[in-house]
Amino acid sequence: MTVAAIPVRDWALSAEPSWSAIVTGIAFHQWADFSWALVFFGVLGRWTADLRPWTILLLALPWAILTSGMEWFVLVPLFPFSQPLFTLQQPYWIGFLVHASSALMYPLFVRLRWIHDAAPAWDVSFSNAWSAGALAVIAALGAIALFGARGYELPWVGRDKDMDQAYIRHMTAHHAQGIELAQLAVRRARDAHLRKLAMLMVSSQIGETRIFASWWRSWFATEMPDCSSAERAAMPGLLTTNEIQQARNAPPDGFDGLFIALMSQHHRGAVKMADQMWHSSGDPRLRVMAHAIRHEQQGEIALMQSASGAAAVGTAFRNMLRDNVN
Repeated sequence: MTVAAIPVRDWALSAEPSWSAIVTGIAFHQWADFSWALVFFGVLGRWTADLRPWTILLLALPWAILTSGMEWFVLVPLFPFSQPLFTLQQPYWIGFLVHASSALMYPLFVRLRWIHDAAPAWDVSFSNAWSAGALAVIAALGAIALFGARGYELPWVGRDKDMDQAYIRHMTAHHAQGIELAQLAVRRARDAHLRKLAMLMVSSQIGETRIFASWWRSWFATEMPDCSSAERAAMPGLLTTNEIQQARNAPPDGFDGLFIALMSQHHRGAVKMADQMWHSSGDPRLRVMAHAIRHEQQGEIALMQSASGAAAVGTAFRNMLRDNVN
């Protein structure tokens, strides 16, 4: 949805991703990949036309850094799309990984030259080996994703099981309240953009909660215990029953402002928890996800405050590096 929101903006955002938004996001992403390939082999063809496959491979990661940086810092948030949501919601490294996976396929493009021209034997061997390696990696990742969808994740590899379990349990409870509050805004917010942003919050946190549940079942082979009253009282940013009731009972013309204040408080707590996990010795997958949550929820605070333009880019860059809201 976040990618689809770049060209079509709020239309793509919903509490549950629609197939039209998914197709739009995939199509836009593929168009972007194809456009960058045209730049590399077309606009820059004077310099790249005769490159050997291994030379192109050496250029793949620098090219991925350049292209993902251009999108994340300039093309999406500033010009021509002026859409800060992508940059504030997605940390830069996610875009870099996507661009790197595409650029690493560039050495195979030289096979198009061999339709009419003889190819050096070493180039053919290299291309065949790279193709086989790429297919093997795709198959391995597909198998991991398939088994993960069925609840069979790779084993837990952290160094502090108690901390990882506590984080998953606490963030699951925290997200449950965030979903409840965001669903109120989906129904009650007067500002149309705020309603759509609340839908995105619902979707993001439901998705993250499902991942937590899958990891818990696979890693620990038990039912996830609920958080106790004492744990909830100590949880940063968790709202009280009275505060949730205030949101439910807020007058129509006062709901939007109250929601922004309460959700910002709630997000700051999640950011603090995620920052602690990011700096822990937990499972690397949990730490990486915590970094993404830290970035996402700081970005949503900025979006609720109507961040845009160069200020949004600066905020997003700082949010990747640290907790800026506590």
